[in-house]
Amino acid sequence: MSDQNPVHVLHPEESWGFLRTHEFGRLAFHLVGEVHLTPINYALDGERIVFMTAEGSKLFGVTANPDVAFEVDEIVGERATSVICRGRARTLEGQAAYVVERLPVRPWIDTPKSVVVAIEVDEISGRRFDLTRPWLRDLPAG
Repeated sequence: MSDQNPVHVLHPEESWGFLRTHEFGRLAFHLVGEVHLTPINYALDGERIVFMTAEGSKLFGVTANPDVAFEVDEIVGERATSVICRGRARTLEGQAAYVVERLPVRPWIDTPKSVVVAIEVDEISGRRFDLTRPWLRDLPAG
């Protein structure tokens, strides 16, 4: 491989570090034989992802089939970063749910979300891409 490879594999610690600096991602889950994708705000508790939700399709989906994927992406200038996690979601109840009291995970919109869900991550992978996007250089000025 050339030293000019535009794709850089992130070490797992780099991937976790990237997730720690963000608070918004996408959760993929199964629901009645279909895969659904929804945005969530989250926080990390060690090496697990914690979010809050309400009764509804997301909660039903992760309860019925806990296998999930989670992704966070970012584009800054000429670099893009993407981190994907795969794992198992479970609701936290009782004392375990109080983890949200010490984490910066709060609903972004004023809707009640009282169920705490944690994703126990089995696999994490990250990539950083050096972008060229030649079409941007071809845009007319002004």
